[in-house]
Amino acid sequence: MKTTLRTSLLRAGILGASIVTLTACGGGSGNEDVAYVARDVESLYGEAQRRLDGGNVMLAAALFDEVERQHPYSPWARRAQLMSAFSYYIARDYNKAIQNAQRFLSIHPGNKDAPYAYYLIALSYYEQISDVNRDQKITEQAKTALREVNRRFPQTEYAADARLKLDLVDDHLAGKEMEIGRFYQRSGLWLASALRFRNVIENFETTSHTPEALYRLTESSLAIGLREEAVKYAAVLGANYPGTEWYEKAFELVEDHAAGVQPS
Repeated sequence: MKTTLRTSLLRAGILGASIVTLTACGGGSGNEDVAYVARDVESLYGEAQRRLDGGNVMLAAALFDEVERQHPYSPWARRAQLMSAFSYYIARDYNKAIQNAQRFLSIHPGNKDAPYAYYLIALSYYEQISDVNRDQKITEQAKTALREVNRRFPQTEYAADARLKLDLVDDHLAGKEMEIGRFYQRSGLWLASALRFRNVIENFETTSHTPEALYRLTESSLAIGLREEAVKYAAVLGANYPGTEWYEKAFELVEDHAAGVQPS
């Protein structure tokens, strides 16, 4: 579900792109094919806005596209590109939202609404993040796009929201590493599992998965006979996450299998 902040940022960006107050024209049913009806740019844009406000987002997107097609050299065409991307985003047609926002940036890279376009691209990737049991390519794309927003426009509200989402993306990617690592453990592939868990503590150390990763490294190290390494990971776990179930379990493992061993 989209956050209140995200919705307000989206609306603020879109309203910022529309300098002129438009009066929506009337008429036309939801089933009417208006995409190819030639009309003046103000009426066409107004009809698109009216459809969007009425919740018919896919028709609104098509009408905004038509503004650009019929009036490509009008200032309205530039605003229509972003409005089309926004409409596709609301309709969850994220590929078209990304495509239209990217096209806007390719034509108008220095436009004042460029931060919004970058942000819309990032959100369109972010909304497609799947559960950790599936391929995480889209998660990596979301991370890249969110970082781009933060890098280019660090002082904006868009960047502030992007930074919050980057934390969630990292947690998601760490969860994927944990899922793979646990699978390798169940398969007896201890070295492979250790690599995954080490990636979590090295690259996603601020996520919620770090305590379990340290415990799993204790397990994996003991399984391949690296008792000093196991003690080291258990010690790090105790120093940073004392009182957690993962530390208690790691302590029991070390007591049972590496008592008296000093960490390397």
